[in-house]
Amino acid sequence: MKTSAVILVVIAALVLLSGGLIAFAYSGIYNIGADAHHTRPVHALIEMLVDRSVEQRAKDITVPNLDNPQWVLAGAGQYASRCAECHLAPGLTDSDLHKGLYPQPPQLAKFHPDTRFAFWAIKHGIKMSAMPAWGDSLDDATIWNIVAFLQKMPDLTPAQYQDLVAQAKTNTTQHP
Repeated sequence: MKTSAVILVVIAALVLLSGGLIAFAYSGIYNIGADAHHTRPVHALIEMLVDRSVEQRAKDITVPNLDNPQWVLAGAGQYASRCAECHLAPGLTDSDLHKGLYPQPPQLAKFHPDTRFAFWAIKHGIKMSAMPAWGDSLDDATIWNIVAFLQKMPDLTPAQYQDLVAQAKTNTTQHP
């Protein structure tokens, strides 16, 4: 087969595939409701897309030293007010908001997230996941405070978490 014929076949296949995808989307067959879970292939594709997209964009982020207790304290307050309803906290096993979200947000009290991934996801959000882009309302220093706290939270008991949040409400020190 000549090169021009191969190109025409590829173009025709792409046009048919695009038309099929448009017809599928327009038909409304796929239930986009948050209470109707994705099929396994769609869920796997979305997970791969999120993971690879964030990893690609976050790889060059320079992570500051996050061991400063004041940053952790400030992050605890931010987390409690902005994140805990969806991502839960030590001692919080569910919430009305968490129950209603699909895909379910990760329970951040159960693992130490990658710092670059966490910073990027908090700053830019994740499309179609209910994860907001906080970068328009929070500066990078505040986002790093939250990331610093995320590194400590899995090691906290519910009482330690509540104590840290209570301290954060009376402390105004922020990450410079």
